[in-house]
Amino acid sequence: MKTGAGILIDSLKELGVEIIFGYPGGAVLPIYDELYEADIKHILVRHEQAAVHAADGYARASGRVGVCLSTSGPGACNLVSGIATANMDSVPVVALTGQVPTEMLGNDAFQESDITGITMPVTKHNFLVKDVKELKRTVKEAFLIAGTGRKGPVLIDLPKDVLTEKINPEDLYSDVPDLKGYKPTYKGHPNQIKKALDLINESKKPVIYAGGGVIAAGASGELVRFAEMFEIPVTTTMMGLGAIPAKHPLNLGMLGMHGTEYANYAITECDLLIAIGARFDDRVTGKIEHFAPDANIIHIDIDPAEIGKNIAVNIPIVGDAGQILADMIERGKPGEQKGTEWTKQVHKWRENHPLKIIDDGKLHPQSVIRKLSEILNGEGIIVSEVGQNQMWAAQHYSFKNPRQWISSGGLGMMGFGFPAAIGAQYARPNEHVVLIAGDGSFQMNIQELGTVAQYRIPVKMVILNNMYLGMVRQWQELFYEKRYSYTDLPEVDFVGIARAYGIPGRKVESADDIEESLRKAIETDGPYLLDFRIEREENVFPMVPAGAGISEMIGKHETDDKGDD
Repeated sequence: MKTGAGILIDSLKELGVEIIFGYPGGAVLPIYDELYEADIKHILVRHEQAAVHAADGYARASGRVGVCLSTSGPGACNLVSGIATANMDSVPVVALTGQVPTEMLGNDAFQESDITGITMPVTKHNFLVKDVKELKRTVKEAFLIAGTGRKGPVLIDLPKDVLTEKINPEDLYSDVPDLKGYKPTYKGHPNQIKKALDLINESKKPVIYAGGGVIAAGASGELVRFAEMFEIPVTTTMMGLGAIPAKHPLNLGMLGMHGTEYANYAITECDLLIAIGARFDDRVTGKIEHFAPDANIIHIDIDPAEIGKNIAVNIPIVGDAGQILADMIERGKPGEQKGTEWTKQVHKWRENHPLKIIDDGKLHPQSVIRKLSEILNGEGIIVSEVGQNQMWAAQHYSFKNPRQWISSGGLGMMGFGFPAAIGAQYARPNEHVVLIAGDGSFQMNIQELGTVAQYRIPVKMVILNNMYLGMVRQWQELFYEKRYSYTDLPEVDFVGIARAYGIPGRKVESADDIEESLRKAIETDGPYLLDFRIEREENVFPMVPAGAGISEMIGKHETDDKGDD
């Protein structure tokens, strides 16, 4: 005989789960009792929100399903923003939550919350298990749903009596998932692929717009081969960074609100846009009417609901990005592409309109990111918080590979980065994992210094400290006449706080100390905190104002001829 909690742990082990990020409480004590001797590592975070972000970071860095665990009521509710983050960015996470006994459901019992109802809009699917016989099959279904098709978070709510009930494992219902109606499409329609190839060969100014779906599909290799075969420039969303090496000659970097000038010019001028695993987010498109206004559009996505949602397309192709690109490579005819003159123009834009960096001897955040990229040779895993720090990292780090860049895209979740970096470090223990944070966002989950200290997790914390909620302040400067309403933050002794947890660190106030301090942090065993006191009113440029077309950028180069000089 086994308890429900024992069956749960056995099921997780069968699925290859090696690590759970969690926080105990009354409703999940049966699970924690099983974990006491289980061959699954459990990381005790300091807040449930950190548990789900850590599971998310683990999933993004590894490509496997991340798992988090919380108790019922407040613990479960503390997972919600992290689950929503994973949902917006299509990250496979399974969240296990405790629940009051089934006989007390709906009675407003102590620490009861309708977590399946609360999370229904922000999960790919969720389950409330009322019969222990269903438990093993439910766990398998949850992992299958989370990790296939368009990936996403799944929640399993576990009443305490289901966890304590004993059952003969032979009496469990079949553990073969029964998912009627759930059949993700992976292979693209042959006729649509043929039409797309015809359109590519007819176009003179094509651009690829690659999103996080390329990385989720493991399709980066196919993307690069496809782009090279047809000589098509590639711009990526923030979530797609690393899908093509930053220094590849066809890579235009990021597009959109804080994208490169040359990427935004290319999108504006192209006659064919090939969107792959991207969803035409408003931060990318700007004013829809000005986004690729003269282009035919091919949209490749595994989720049919995304196609045509925000922008009309000419050729929709539903399926896995890797399989579809492989089909197009096989069926395409290299040598018929007509992009040569176009790519010359794009290269000219890139040469004439590079990202700006100020060299005046002061401590600028762009210099910190570029020096970090140089020291790590574009390798390692860079995890960001949200805000200016995120955009500086996205713009200036030279990513070489997929799954190197971990950041909250769709939800823009401050407090995500630090715990996500913890998860990423467990996913890839042999990599350097560096957190890029602002002083505001770092304080959102600063309590996880305790987790890092307890387990000696070697995350390097780089705080770009301007004593502001920087991105909000930037908007106030540009669009609210510098009325800095509640964005000024008092000075914090981050090094002193880290030291209180036994973590070494250093405050850096001079540009001359950037390289030495970064090298010291990287070479130090265990965690290390760097507090860079950057210029207080440094802005992220270029910037497309909300509601403007993506070629209408603030902070672009003086020449407004789109590179024809």
